[in-house]
Amino acid sequence: MTFVAPPGYQPVYSPRIPYLGPIYGGLRDGVSIYIQGSIPEDITRFFINLLCGESESSDVALHFNPRFDGWDKVVFNCRQSGDWGSEEKIRRMPFCKGQAFEMVIMITSEGFQVKVNGEDFFMFPHRLPVEHVRAMHISGDVHIQTINVIGVRMGGGMGGGMGGGMGGGMGPGGYPGGGMGGGYPGGGVGQGGYPGGGMGGGCPVGPGGSSGGGFPGSHLPGMGGQPVYNPPVPYSNMIPGGMYPKRTVIIRGMVPYGAEKMAINFVASRSRDVAFHMNPRVREGTVVRNSRIGGSWGQEDRELSMNPFMEGQYFDMSIRCGNQRFKVFVNGQHLFDFFHRMTFTEIDKLEIEGDVQISYIHF
Repeated sequence: MTFVAPPGYQPVYSPRIPYLGPIYGGLRDGVSIYIQGSIPEDITRFFINLLCGESESSDVALHFNPRFDGWDKVVFNCRQSGDWGSEEKIRRMPFCKGQAFEMVIMITSEGFQVKVNGEDFFMFPHRLPVEHVRAMHISGDVHIQTINVIGVRMGGGMGGGMGGGMGGGMGPGGYPGGGMGGGYPGGGVGQGGYPGGGMGGGCPVGPGGSSGGGFPGSHLPGMGGQPVYNPPVPYSNMIPGGMYPKRTVIIRGMVPYGAEKMAINFVASRSRDVAFHMNPRVREGTVVRNSRIGGSWGQEDRELSMNPFMEGQYFDMSIRCGNQRFKVFVNGQHLFDFFHRMTFTEIDKLEIEGDVQISYIHF
């Protein structure tokens, strides 16, 4: 099983609204559109249209239209040959004024499954062939930080000359270089684990993303170096300046459907010891932590209050090095502490492997 972005697809960061942009390679069953943004305080309405052509007047396979008008609702519809179909009105509002959100439009064989802030909202059945979708149009009272199209393709990798056209091509092990976007300005996650607020104890960040000048993570304090976007997995790279107290690593990504396990390793390259091995096992619903020193694995830690690493889920993780331990936060929630088993100053390398798409790494 290979996880790929559609050919030629690049994440879009902080687009101007109204936004009209192509979806290269179209859509198909198993593809998801991932949108991060925020709602202004003075919203009346906005819409997202999936267009069967390159212009605003093209047929609309999905019209998604939240309306804050005293009778808050979300309207779904489609438009064919200039005529709107019958509206589906959902009389509840998944968005909050002045709050950040993340939404996913999952394409299934039945229709468009819309999730907002991790919750299923509505499934709009296909009225037009989803394969005809060519572009996305977003307009109205909304700020968008990230638009990303992520695909899952079953079977053995991508056919011949496709790799080069993807954002960054295929990485080693058949993982795409151009995977998902993440990286919203303002970084952390707020209440309930959604983008925008501070990251509990990890690193305080500004809300929503306007003050960051559109540069993701631009006001994360004490973070050296440039962020890495959409690296191929397996990922292996030196940690600039090594680990030291209060050093924080931000890792954002997605657990693809069909994933079994992944690993994040903090390595001392000189001795090849793994000072901290974090091993989410998706099928088991657990996150195993361990170290490998002198070639031998130590005692596993498995205690966990929750498991945020589930198929199809996005995660925003902060790993903070302290004098005694690593503190790990995921989606704004403290997940676990891992006490040092060797001198953390020897750690100089980060490795990520397994069934995961990484969108963003920042030290």
